[in-house]
Amino acid sequence: MSVAIRVIPCLDVASGRVVKGVNFENLRDAGDPVELAARYGEQGADELTFLDVTATVDDRSTTYEMVQRVAEQVFIPLTVGGGVRSNEDVARLLGHGADKIGVNSAAIARPALIGEIADRFGAQVLVLSLDVKRSRRTPSGFVVTTHGGRTETDLDALEWAAQAIELGAGELLVNSIDADGTKRGFDLELTALMRGRSSVPVIASGGAGAVEHFAPAVAAGADAVLAASVFHNGEMTIAEVKHALAADGRIVR
Repeated sequence: MSVAIRVIPCLDVASGRVVKGVNFENLRDAGDPVELAARYGEQGADELTFLDVTATVDDRSTTYEMVQRVAEQVFIPLTVGGGVRSNEDVARLLGHGADKIGVNSAAIARPALIGEIADRFGAQVLVLSLDVKRSRRTPSGFVVTTHGGRTETDLDALEWAAQAIELGAGELLVNSIDADGTKRGFDLELTALMRGRSSVPVIASGGAGAVEHFAPAVAAGADAVLAASVFHNGEMTIAEVKHALAADGRIVR
């Protein structure tokens, strides 16, 4: 039985506001996270992702009060990431309404964190967020970054994803920094390569600019498609994306 493709709006939050830029830079205000969450819940989003994009850079935890306010607006799974460094952070976020937790920089700094979270809360709670850039320095041609894309590591993106899955990651959120905000379409090569290495669901993120961009990402191997600015700006609705996917023969909710 085929699983329905999930359409996921993303709230990148900084200083209590939703922000969006291009290639993770030049962030601009895109609205109130609570209002946008309510809108997406009404529009039929399958899930919602809340990423505190400056928590790691500022060396602080995610804003719990804001997470709770967003969670109160939606009745769909809510993934929260940004500044998660321990099981205590995970427990607190779950207590404030999150259903799944995204980890990135802290897991790279200390991979054992992945197993600790998975062992205590279950792999289904843990989403590994990968902020990926193209690079000639790695075998796959893709490198993982940290701190909101600001710091490039020496980790090959595919190797790190495979390692994280072995440690207990239950899902991969694959953010293409090169495609982010460009509206030229998802990085299909990256999506296909991740699909080839992953035994868990893959969420494609970065580059959506038209409803026609989503079906190719699914064809490349994405189990879910995530977008931000095109939804925030009203350039398309979640229903329009689902209609395009259904027209391509994909199962949607």
